[in-house]
Amino acid sequence: MATRGRSRSGSTGTRSRNQRAGRAPAGEGIIPVLARAVREVEAGVGRGRKSPSIRTKYQTVALLAREERARVKEDAELSEPQRTEQLKRLDGIGTILAKTAALDTSLLSLLAEDAEVSDAAKELKREMLAAAGLELPDEPEEPEETEPAEAPASRQVVPQSVISRTLANPFLPPQFHLERRAPQTHRLAGWELIGPLLSSFERASSGASACMDLPEPTTVPLPEGMSLMRHQAELVAAAAEGHRTFLLADEPGLGKTAQSLLAAQAADAYPLLVVVPNVVKSNWAREARMWTPRHQATVIQGDGETVDAFADIVIVNYEVLDRHVGWLGDLGFRGMVLDEAHFIKNKSSQRSQHVLQLSERIRARAGRPLLMALTGTPLINDIEDFRAIWQYLGWIDEKKPRAELMDALEETGLTPLDPGFFPAARSRVIDMGIVRRRKVDVAADIPARRVADLQVELDDEAERSIRAAERELVARLVAKYERAIEARDGESAAEGIDHDLVRRIAASEREESAKSDENVFAMMRRIGQAKAGLAADYAAQLAHSVGKVVFFAKHVDVMDEAEATFEKRGIRYTSIRGNQTPSVRQRSIDAFVNDPDVAVVVCSLSAAGVGVNLQVASDMVLAELSWTDAEQTQAIDRVHRIGQTEPVTAWRIIASRTIDTRIAELIDSKAGLAARALDGSDEEIAQSADLQLETLVALLTEALSS
Repeated sequence: MATRGRSRSGSTGTRSRNQRAGRAPAGEGIIPVLARAVREVEAGVGRGRKSPSIRTKYQTVALLAREERARVKEDAELSEPQRTEQLKRLDGIGTILAKTAALDTSLLSLLAEDAEVSDAAKELKREMLAAAGLELPDEPEEPEETEPAEAPASRQVVPQSVISRTLANPFLPPQFHLERRAPQTHRLAGWELIGPLLSSFERASSGASACMDLPEPTTVPLPEGMSLMRHQAELVAAAAEGHRTFLLADEPGLGKTAQSLLAAQAADAYPLLVVVPNVVKSNWAREARMWTPRHQATVIQGDGETVDAFADIVIVNYEVLDRHVGWLGDLGFRGMVLDEAHFIKNKSSQRSQHVLQLSERIRARAGRPLLMALTGTPLINDIEDFRAIWQYLGWIDEKKPRAELMDALEETGLTPLDPGFFPAARSRVIDMGIVRRRKVDVAADIPARRVADLQVELDDEAERSIRAAERELVARLVAKYERAIEARDGESAAEGIDHDLVRRIAASEREESAKSDENVFAMMRRIGQAKAGLAADYAAQLAHSVGKVVFFAKHVDVMDEAEATFEKRGIRYTSIRGNQTPSVRQRSIDAFVNDPDVAVVVCSLSAAGVGVNLQVASDMVLAELSWTDAEQTQAIDRVHRIGQTEPVTAWRIIASRTIDTRIAELIDSKAGLAARALDGSDEEIAQSADLQLETLVALLTEALSS
């Protein structure tokens, strides 16, 4: 403690490091250090920089400012004028932090109480404290490397058939000849690399490829009547040649399920574990019977009483994984497929912990298992969504690249200080197994699609009620803003709108209304209910004129209203809902696809947005708005996929003269993140901001401008 805790303000090394970094001279105190750092962040964000180092510095300044404020308030040795002066200076730093976050709202996530503090931020914090001449906290001892801790489990079960399989084959020794090795790293030892690797995808230039080199297709043994497209056969050939990790990010509708099942067959990766959302379990079993009929598939339901532990393919859904993670880790899987892999983007969730634990245990036993992550929407909000998927695939661990990726980075001869590092690093990550193909490039026979907004007029009573609620919300926001301006105690009023204050007012409103019925989400539900009948009427017209129609909604009452409308019109329909059993769900899909008299399928966005093939229709109605462009795209891709022969039109129903139109614009503005990171598009990367907050900001800004 004496050694690590003493002041380092007199250290020559510290002084020189501070001078090189442009920091305050040692001993000047923490506030000047923070002031200089926050100005650097403000300037960087103002120039459009969104690098990991800027984010790290932003979070570190915020943490230290928070700690310093608490210390100043509690310091009994300070006189009241001294305390007031220091708090005023800290307020200035806080103001700059807030204005910077207004320019890049993704920074707000770094201020959350549960926000993860990276090793880089911890090191920068120590450097700032040293530059200020303050005592440094003890460094925690480096823990010894151990096997990953068991993920928490609410209720572990071991099905009887699993016990039978274990007794039948009790010896499943690890494959020591495939034991993992340590990376041969020298030049990059000590560098923080995860941030730069993620940043390399943000910096992708226009047209940059996001797909590893794939071999020429070879003959793939297929069941009678089945065939593969060229892009599917290329991935299977890669697995046959020995590649073992894939982030398969093909656009929805390009047959990722078939590719993964046949890749497992080519790699002889049995037994194979497949982890999927609940709504697609039956579809996976069905696809396995179609594409790999010689390999029996079994589905884990509930506690697994009916599971066949001797099957080659074991399918389990995320929702019950906690009950089975123990025996699944010991069964001896040689392959694992993760469907809708973006489900694990929150690494602190129990779901993600279970998946990461299983992949680690499978690697430990099998050495080089086949690991596949499937997602048509790899980036929902943020480039950070890649992190958990890369860890599942074994490309990185919590802090650094693993051996294979590290060796590839070493071979570039570059460090993150070199401008050429980022495109080279991105290329090395892609070579680890990122496979991204677009319909326009590999499936020319799939017709075009378009999203058409259809403005509808709500009936007078509903429109009056909704607009009154909207006016009340806007008036409440404006009143809060005006009170805040008046409370500035004579400070000179800034010209124009104080956008920083607008964002703070919006955030305050969001927090206060979260537990009440008067919020943007509740208002959108009311709008959905009000336009349900109109949307169903339009779907009925389409059914009479063009044939089969897919109807999507978010809420059960909207689906109920639509089905009642179809009943009145004498239109036969079926529905796909979240509370259906797998067999009922499949019967509904089969009825719509195969029965010419069933004209409409009414679908829940959450239950039917993935794993459903409805390309028998080419027109669909989106009765309610999604809260992300990705959710909307997934719904459209139930129709716009391999097998579609007609141009696809998605009719998005918008309630005119309501907040519906504003939110539609905001949702559209969020599109493009995956295109930029994976497809090298020039589209602007959307901020990972809360849409409700952005809606409130837009409403208040518009009101103040009028």
